[in-house]
Amino acid sequence: MQLDKQVKKLGLIINPWAGVGGPAGLKGSDGAETVAQALAAGIEPQSHKRAAIALEALASFREQLELLCFAGDMGADTARALGFSVNEVGTADSSPSTPADTEKAAKAIRDAGADLIVFIGGDGTARNMVNALGENFPVLGIPAGVKMHSACFAISPKAGGEVLRRLMSGQLVDLCEREVRDIDEQSFRQGRVSTRYYGELLVPQEGHFLQAVKNAGREVEELAVADIAAEIVEELDPGTLYIVGPGSTTLAIMNELGCKGTLLGVDLLIDSALQQADVGAPQIEAAIAAHQGPIKILLTAIGGQGHLIGRGNQQFSAKVLREVGRDNLMVVATKTKITQLGGRPLLVDSGEPELDREWSGFIRVVTGYRDAILYPLSNGEV
Repeated sequence: MQLDKQVKKLGLIINPWAGVGGPAGLKGSDGAETVAQALAAGIEPQSHKRAAIALEALASFREQLELLCFAGDMGADTARALGFSVNEVGTADSSPSTPADTEKAAKAIRDAGADLIVFIGGDGTARNMVNALGENFPVLGIPAGVKMHSACFAISPKAGGEVLRRLMSGQLVDLCEREVRDIDEQSFRQGRVSTRYYGELLVPQEGHFLQAVKNAGREVEELAVADIAAEIVEELDPGTLYIVGPGSTTLAIMNELGCKGTLLGVDLLIDSALQQADVGAPQIEAAIAAHQGPIKILLTAIGGQGHLIGRGNQQFSAKVLREVGRDNLMVVATKTKITQLGGRPLLVDSGEPELDREWSGFIRVVTGYRDAILYPLSNGEV
């Protein structure tokens, strides 16, 4: 199936609170209480900024394009600020808006004649699209959530903008059904990952611009993971602050040191001893400011998708990444995980396109004991 007409009416739906819990280390953003916790920690919502990055690709089409939106922070404010012609087709019933408002907006925008709906959010927002639209209306997700298991999202806001630009140019773009998956955030916060299939969405597919479904399977290569852990433990330098990202491979390193690490969170390590567990961006920034010695970040990639930064580890804010620097990034992954990418690069989506471009290029990946490879890291641009 192809979207064989030029897009002239574009629906825009923004989940204003999508991803706000990630930098705070809350492992999700579902629920008013979680949002309140994140805001109290000083976290600034990023979904409008990520929407703007995607829509920048359409700047030259402003005169030809009408954006159908709900009023206020669900889309209209951002679209107007970027100079687009806006048709407000409704307003949220609640403030802050709820999933019911998202579904109401999707139906209203579809009924108002949108050619395509672009939504900014995470897996929960994708579920809302399934509930409201089913499998027969074209949508494109711009990633702004924490978990991001679904395959209906562009790999970054910039990549999503490129898909939209091609659609606006009248190019033939294939439409395909892509899975929507989500997890129980309560279980996730307790260290258990259990994804559930919620349906399919019809999504414009263009080359490498869409992400894959997250591979939720655990590594079965226990010896490979143990070898990686042994190698990294030997590489650790005294007096260095290590900021250890989430994942089973990094957890194996913590276990090798005798530390109780956080499978789905970020931990701080100095001299092989756990300093703080399950920290958010504010705590990481404070630790960086207080530490007098070298600082390094230890990360592993998401299986299946290949995201190294920007999925499930938003605690690594752009400020944190800049403070530590690319040269101080340590990446670990089994060869099986790398092979499963099928040649696709590892991905960085920090929310700052300039930083993502700066960090692109080949990077060392430790794949075993005395074993490492050079592998491309990309911001998703051609």
